[in-house]
Amino acid sequence: MVLLVAVTGGVLLPQAAEAATRGPSYWNDYGVLGAYVAESDGMQVYCIDSGAPSPLGMTTSAPSTVTALNSHTGQQLSQTALAQLNYVLAKWGPSSDPNVTAAVQIFAWEVADPDTYNASGGTDHYILRVDPAARQTVLDNLAIMRAEAATNASVAPTVDVEITMQDQYNGYLDVTVSPASMAGSVVLSGARFLDGSTSKQAGIGRYDIVGTPASGVPAYQVSASASYSGAGLGARVNLYSTPGSQRLLAAGTPAAATDSDQTPMISLDFQPVIGTQVASRFVAEGDAFVDTLDVSTVGMGDWIHVEGTPVPLEATGVLYGPFEEQPAESETVPAGAPVAGTETLVLDRGVGTYESPGTVVAAESGFYTWVWSIDRDQQGDAAQYIRGSFTDWFGRVAETHVTPFQPVAVSHADARLLVPGDPVTDTIEVSSSNGSWLRVDGAPVPVTFTGTAYQVPGTLPPLEQETVPADAVAIDTVHVIADGPGTYTSPEVVLPDAGFVTWVWEVHRAEQPAEFRDYIADDWADRYGIPVESTSVRHPVTITSEVREYNVHPGGRAFDTITVTGFPDNHGEFTGDGYWGADLDEITHTVYGPLAESDLTDELDLDAAPTLTTITTPARNGDWRIGYTDDDQIRPTETGYYVIVSNFGGDDRVQPYASSPADILERFYVPERPTPGWDVHVRTQAQPDALVGEEFEDVATVTGTNIPDGSYLVFRAYGPFETQPADGEEGDPFFTSKPIPVNGPGEYRSGATSVDEAGLVFWVETLYSAEDDVLASGYLGAPGETTRITAKPDQPEEPLEPTTPATPETPETPEVPSRPGTDQLASTGMDGWVWTAGIIGLVGAATGLTLLFGRALAKRREEAGYVREEDQLPPGEELTNMSD
Repeated sequence: MVLLVAVTGGVLLPQAAEAATRGPSYWNDYGVLGAYVAESDGMQVYCIDSGAPSPLGMTTSAPSTVTALNSHTGQQLSQTALAQLNYVLAKWGPSSDPNVTAAVQIFAWEVADPDTYNASGGTDHYILRVDPAARQTVLDNLAIMRAEAATNASVAPTVDVEITMQDQYNGYLDVTVSPASMAGSVVLSGARFLDGSTSKQAGIGRYDIVGTPASGVPAYQVSASASYSGAGLGARVNLYSTPGSQRLLAAGTPAAATDSDQTPMISLDFQPVIGTQVASRFVAEGDAFVDTLDVSTVGMGDWIHVEGTPVPLEATGVLYGPFEEQPAESETVPAGAPVAGTETLVLDRGVGTYESPGTVVAAESGFYTWVWSIDRDQQGDAAQYIRGSFTDWFGRVAETHVTPFQPVAVSHADARLLVPGDPVTDTIEVSSSNGSWLRVDGAPVPVTFTGTAYQVPGTLPPLEQETVPADAVAIDTVHVIADGPGTYTSPEVVLPDAGFVTWVWEVHRAEQPAEFRDYIADDWADRYGIPVESTSVRHPVTITSEVREYNVHPGGRAFDTITVTGFPDNHGEFTGDGYWGADLDEITHTVYGPLAESDLTDELDLDAAPTLTTITTPARNGDWRIGYTDDDQIRPTETGYYVIVSNFGGDDRVQPYASSPADILERFYVPERPTPGWDVHVRTQAQPDALVGEEFEDVATVTGTNIPDGSYLVFRAYGPFETQPADGEEGDPFFTSKPIPVNGPGEYRSGATSVDEAGLVFWVETLYSAEDDVLASGYLGAPGETTRITAKPDQPEEPLEPTTPATPETPETPEVPSRPGTDQLASTGMDGWVWTAGIIGLVGAATGLTLLFGRALAKRREEAGYVREEDQLPPGEELTNMSD
């Protein structure tokens, strides 16, 4: 910036206003040199007619802006001269420094009235009006004014604006201003500068702009208007008239330089996009898939409206699935992806939320994901308004439905037939009934199956039905966690009771882990009573029996009473149901023999053993007598041992059973007919009661017509017991008498003994020959051969079983007479046969046989009666007849 030098001294200051007055100036004898003040507007003005009278005191007119001016001598000033005058007057004319105003006045005369100015001597003449000390300063200022005016004065200031659009929205604005010193602004319409403004005080340069069309219009224009101005610019000055005196000048009133530009109509388009969120993440089988579409635009450009209505577009949605798990996101649809359905939707409201029609229904379990698209080529006339096609990504979680799967199981019990106390497992085939078994994070959804084993009420197989009957009893409940379809085996369940057991499997949705619960469609329960899911815990049957007599003479008859327990009460009535077989309503009783005593073991080969006869009875509970009728008589003809074996083959409700061929209670013996010889009879009666610590004894009465010489008795006592022990469990006797010689008929005592605790003591007497052969023997539990030991008054008494069983009802068989009373003595003997002592010894040595005469005879008589004549003897007596 050029600064003009100011000095002081010899300065004429302004005087009071009176017409045109002096402003900052120099004055001496040579005259005034500087500014005047126009009375009309107070502006500092300068003379342009150097040869005309002074304007001091003259009335000046209001200023008038002129673009053409003649000099005092009549020459028209050039536009350049006017522009230079305007420039200098505008920049330095208002100065209050006379060194400046003096230079302005010299410049004004020099340019506006050159002829007169030069004729008067020019600068050298007019500088004399300046104080000598300031003259060089004034001259320096004048030089500056001349130089700048020549450079900066502008005849015709101009501004130029030009818009260039690079695309629909982006462009730039070029601004050119001449001279550059002008100031002004550019205003945009339909666009904005990058700083967001629409008006900018822009100098020369290029400015980026962005179009801002109204929302929804199909086309728009961008325009720019510029207005620039500056003091002292242009060939124009303000002229003040002073009649008869010099004319006065000031800088011309500034005028604006303007320009504008406008683009052609710019056609617009927009880019529609679709973002979706499924209306429901989980969609049940049979329900509709509904997707919620969030329609908007991306990039520049809003949804275009034509005649006030949004341009309608058609969107197509393809639902891919089912998949076992959430598919991975991808920009394109994987090859071979299954398609569940396709829907179209007209987007006729522009941007906003839409809902798909819901025409695709969930047919099976799985993950289903939407892919929406807008195909520009399929939009008809509306295609011109959209920038391009749109296709959504595949596999977005927000755009994926899940149709839960229904886990089910088909099971079969791993054992069809069991016995009480056996464990059982169930095998289940697990699958999904409505499609794929879903997977989450790469792993199958785990499902807990609950299995309950139910005891079926009653004894018949269960009836298949939808629900569990109220009276079915749950035995146990187990759980199987299935980690996908497949075969699983349940934990063991012990089945304690006989009857039918059936499994019911269930899936309880509420019991599944929370993070997997929604992937499971519903609760599920198996049917109750499915045959293959059932097990028969077969009833154990018990068959007990005891032949009525141990010794049967050749050609005689044996009799047996068989007690059957354990069968269901309705056994024999069930005829089968197609899966469970009918009842086997038959027990077979086979009489095997003759056999040697050593053959009578559990290892006896029954298939090879000789058979006397076979008798059948119904497979029902109760007492069954065999051998009492002509149809089922048991009549052995050969000597030896015989045993009755009862066999039940088993069926679907009852276990098989076979009695043991070693059961001594089911055995009888047919001895060889003896040689006539001895005749001896023994009967016994034990002391019935005694106290703990007191002595008691047994008494045997021996009778007969021919008692072998040297015979002797031995008494043995067993116990005390709470109840009568089973065969073979009595142990050793606690008391054995000394051999008591038998010298003939009469009573023989055992000798006293005692015990120190309460209970039952069982006596057994044996009569031996002089050669130690057994002539007669009792058996443990024979009637009259039990002593009941009770505690003394100050001792607690143990409860004991009765010694003698109740007498059953006498069978209605004319051949079988009534049993004598139960108060008879136990007796042993041989009826009608006489054996020599030598023969007895021979038989005993050859067979190792110990003949237990009359074993349990009294008991059998009490249960079933007897048919032999010796049963007509007086009470308590049985004969061992050693005669013919």
